[in-house]
Amino acid sequence: MNGTSTAVGGVREAGPVVSQVSATELADSAPALVDLFVANVNAGASLGYVAPLARGDALRYWLSLRGDLQSGARLLLVARVDGRIVGSGQLALPHWPSALHRAELQKLFVTPDLKGRGIGRRLVAELHAAARRQQRTLLILNTRNGEPPVAFYKKLGYREAGVIPGYTRSAADVRHASMMLYQELPA
Repeated sequence: MNGTSTAVGGVREAGPVVSQVSATELADSAPALVDLFVANVNAGASLGYVAPLARGDALRYWLSLRGDLQSGARLLLVARVDGRIVGSGQLALPHWPSALHRAELQKLFVTPDLKGRGIGRRLVAELHAAARRQQRTLLILNTRNGEPPVAFYKKLGYREAGVIPGYTRSAADVRHASMMLYQELPA
């Protein structure tokens, strides 16, 4: 999960370094994750919360993951640029006997000021690698239908499984459809 160097505007800049956050490291990472989460939700991202997202609510969400991280039911990855957390993604790993081959990508987001620089692609690649290490070859996710993330995931090889009308709602209480996507990873 090493960083790479890319040229942006003629200037060399370090690519993201992606690493896993353990349950014991969560408290140290939480303030940066809260900042990113609040910025994305308040900018309209569909991440299970509606704007305006209060910092206290965001902090409670992140700290609620501790048990799943400890048990191995969830993996949390963060992307850092110059030591600063700039993105995050999760892999939920169901432990039911009939589901040991699959995982769900959840809450993938990048700081708004660095979108379009490959950080999201890098996080997805590392989530895929983590899924393979867990022998999970079917990945699923959902995202708001008609929004830019749909095209992002499709470019990465995800296929549409279906659309669920009214799956999420906005702060204005408008309901939005969600697209379910999946990808089979090579074993």
